[in-house]
Amino acid sequence: MECRVLSIQSHVVRGYVGNKSASFPLQVLGFEVDSINSVQFSNHTGYSHWKGQVLTADELHVLYEGIKLNKVHQYDYVLTGYTRDTSFLEMVVDIIQELKRANPNLVYVCDPVLGDHGSMYVPQNLYPVYKNKVVPVADIITPNQFEAELLTGKNITTEKDAVEVMDLLHAMGPDTVVITSSDLPSRLGDRFLVSLGSQRKVRPDGSRTTQRVRMEVHKVDAVFVGTGDLFAAMLLAWTHHYPDDLKMACEKTFSVMHHVIQRTISYAHELAGPGRRPSPPQLELRMVQSKADIEDPAIILEATVIS
Repeated sequence: MECRVLSIQSHVVRGYVGNKSASFPLQVLGFEVDSINSVQFSNHTGYSHWKGQVLTADELHVLYEGIKLNKVHQYDYVLTGYTRDTSFLEMVVDIIQELKRANPNLVYVCDPVLGDHGSMYVPQNLYPVYKNKVVPVADIITPNQFEAELLTGKNITTEKDAVEVMDLLHAMGPDTVVITSSDLPSRLGDRFLVSLGSQRKVRPDGSRTTQRVRMEVHKVDAVFVGTGDLFAAMLLAWTHHYPDDLKMACEKTFSVMHHVIQRTISYAHELAGPGRRPSPPQLELRMVQSKADIEDPAIILEATVIS
């Protein structure tokens, strides 16, 4: 059966970020993707120069109205990422609520992009919108440790803290939470970082069960852009294929990330030459070249089920 995703994210002419990071991998995995570009830039903002336009909340509403007038606004998933504007984010919430009224089974996948490593890189006034309006309508969220702590008001210093934070996030709305990266010490040493996931399910008798997993992810000494957008898209895809198996969905998702990043870093170092740090253009994700790994990733990362 056809599965359709509405993806509201940024667009770049050159490179991979936002919708450019999400659409191709989802299409390769059989999803129909309808894209609304929240910004249209020449390239991502990590380059020396960038130009482009930003979509306003009113312009977003106009595009959605056009879809509605043609009665083609039936979606199975909505996917959103980085936003800098509160009115735009509130309009996204209004659209999702309307789509959920039309299809109560719609799944909203949200990467709540607020910041990292102790500091916010979006305006402060987005925080209450995410906390009070966005997260409550989300079904799957992919915060990093800083974002998870910010949304719950609780610090993570142990695995037990992380589990409690994920439970607090469940209580806010989402049934699936994946903390994409954390500062917790890895059992495999300091070349690995720890990611954690939690999925809450309701049994037929009404009782609840929760599956929690932990992953040790290999660190890479480079700054990539668009990886968070790819991650959220892959988690959408693999939780769709394995709705009751978060462990497998995470193993597939993190393995795709590993293959794409390794291919990208190898190519970037080849272009940069010995002893030179690759530039932003050289570090653009090798997405098309990773098509086979996106479709059928060799599992190189095994998740551990935790209590």
